[in-house]
This record gives sequence, structure tokens and C-alpha cells, in this order.
Amino acid sequence: MLITNVTTPTSNGTLVSVRIEGEVVTEVGAALAARDAETVIDGNGGLLTESLVETHAHLDKAYLAELIPNPTGDLMGAITAMIANRHVMTVDNTIERAERAVRTMVRHGVTRIRTHADVTQDNGLTSVEALLEVRRRTTDVVDLEIVALLGWPVTGSAGEAHRRLAREAVSMGVDLVGGCPHLDEGAEAANAELVNLAGELGVPLDLHADEHTDAHRTSLQDLAQRVIDTGFAHGVTASHCVSLGMQDVGTQQSTAEKLAEAKVGVVALPHTNLFLQGRDMQSAMPRGLTAVKHLRDAGVKVAAGSDNLQDPFNPIGRGDPLDAAGLMILTAHLLPDDAFASVSTVAREVVGASAAGPRVGAVADLMLTSASSVREMIAVGSSRTLVVRRGTVVHRH
Repeated sequence: MLITNVTTPTSNGTLVSVRIEGEVVTEVGAALAARDAETVIDGNGGLLTESLVETHAHLDKAYLAELIPNPTGDLMGAITAMIANRHVMTVDNTIERAERAVRTMVRHGVTRIRTHADVTQDNGLTSVEALLEVRRRTTDVVDLEIVALLGWPVTGSAGEAHRRLAREAVSMGVDLVGGCPHLDEGAEAANAELVNLAGELGVPLDLHADEHTDAHRTSLQDLAQRVIDTGFAHGVTASHCVSLGMQDVGTQQSTAEKLAEAKVGVVALPHTNLFLQGRDMQSAMPRGLTAVKHLRDAGVKVAAGSDNLQDPFNPIGRGDPLDAAGLMILTAHLLPDDAFASVSTVAREVVGASAAGPRVGAVADLMLTSASSVREMIAVGSSRTLVVRRGTVVHRH
């Protein structure tokens, strides 16, 4: 494939062509001649960048906002609403909603998604079963990772049921284990149990960590130290990390340094946390965001995710990671290029994907927009006119 007449983030406005052979970009230049039998796509002066990564989704909950309201608008209100309405989430219904969400994301330039699937005593493996089928149906357009999001507790004899479900989920084909240590009987004990469980199963760990604004409760340093002490080598992601944003600067910096030492990636989730967090603090209301600046300064990989899509945890959302990038500009004070990296380059690093983009030797995961710059692309939400995954066109408009 040869994509002609495009600019790239590094071409300084100069039109170039990008050649793809197999799954890899092999040439980038201003005067590349088409070869025999080579598919040629005219980019019409658009901006060609790497495609997007959705680092944190809940596809099993997508589009439930009309069916399951959250009158209180906070985290526990959303959780309570979900528990009371589990009967709405049949396997077939979940497949329909989740597949719709996946295909919407692909049209927005997403070629890789990491989604959590509720694995609880009341939900069992229903969400896992549904999302495995969605992965089968969409394997030609997207790379879909599934996290078994365990209910609580996971510790002690009471947690054995959830640990057993985790083992079953992994045997079915789930890629990662996750959980919510801050909702358990003790966050540190839950950290230990989840690190050990993921190590036993030989899979990465992606936790909903400290998703609250209580400055007196934080478990991230404990998590990082356990990763270091156990030598856990499968990869760890800490998502949300809200209470870190409520700490003093010294605590933020020391925690960030420990997370960097442990090579724990962090996913900030501005959409859902802006909606759910801080409702009880009407004066100087917190943004519900983690300590992005100090994490990045310490060398922690900080990605951004969209989290929930039109469900009790977030009643809005378009399935477009550029919206999360825009919120990272407004809430975390990132500049546009860094905000874009948080849903592309850095997001790939956090989920362990190979480097991609219009660069020689990179994986040909690409998207074309009508924008003239990354800033404009985020600002106006430019439509994706072409999406390429591993050298194959998966969306064209």
C-alpha cells in the first residue's frame, strides 16, 4: 500500500508518501513512485498519524445509561445501580452493545482496546463470555484485550470465590487480571493477593487503584513495593489513582518515584472521574484526576483512557479517545502533542504494544484526518477518513 499526499507530525507541513509492506511502514518520502500491483490511496493533504489506543474501557457496560440510571451520580451509586440491574446484562444483550462500541471506536481511529469485564459472584463469567465473542467477531479490525475485573473481597476465605472465577476466566482466554483494592476489606492485603494471583496465572495486572478523593487512603506505594519485592514481571497498570491527586507534593513525588522504579504504568480517566468524584466537596471541588505532572516528571508512563461509555458511571461519551486527550489538556494541563501521545504512543507503551505510526520500521497502525495539526485534530474532533491496522484498511470514509 502507498498512501500519498499526506503530512505527518514530523514533516513540518511538507506532503509525503508512506509505503506499507505487510504490517510495517517501510518508506516515507516526498517522491515515492507507485509500484506495480500496489494499492495507492490519495490522502488529499490530510494528517497521517499513528492510530489510537483505548487503554481502559468497560465494553460490557456500554450504552446502559437509558436502562440503568444513577440518581446519586457518584461511584457507589453507579455500583449499586449495576448490582440491582444485573438481569439486564444478558450475554446476547452485552454482545450487541459491546460490539457496537468496538466498531464505533474503530471508526474513530482505535486499533487496540483494553476492556475490563465484570467478574463477580452475582455476574459470574457472563461478561467474559460476551466479550470473548465480541473479540472473535471483531478480530479482523481491532486488537481486543480483556481484563477479568474481580469483585470484592479477593482476600481471605471470603475472597476464594473471586479468585476461583479469575482462574476460570483466564482459562477461557482472558488476558489480564484486575480488581478494586480500595473497595476491599484492606487495600494492601488486596494488592498482595492480586499480585500473587496474577503471578500464579502468569498474566499482567491492571487495577482500579484508589478511585476516591480521600487523602488519608492511598495504596499505590504499597502496590509498587510489592511489585518490586516479588519481582513480578508480567506488567502492571494502575488505573484511576485519584487519591494521589489529593496528596501533598512530597507524597506525590515519592509515590511517583516508587511507581517509576516498579515500572507501573498509570492510566488517567478524566471522563468518569470528573463525573463521579468530588460531589461531596462543593468548595474547591477536586478534579478527580491523578497527579499527572509529578508522575510524568518521575518517568512514569501516563496514558489516558475513556473508561465508561454512556452507562451509570458516565452518561455521555462518543467512543473517541481524542475526547480524553482534550480533557487531559484542560484538566492535567498537558500540551496538545503530549495529550495526543497519552492516547497513542504512551498508551501503546502502557499496554505493551509495539511502536506504530508513519515512521520507517513501525507497525502500520495509522489514521488519516482532515486536520492540519495534532492540536487542530483534537480541538475540532476531525473525522477519521482512513484507519489502517497492521497494514490493512479497517475503516475508510
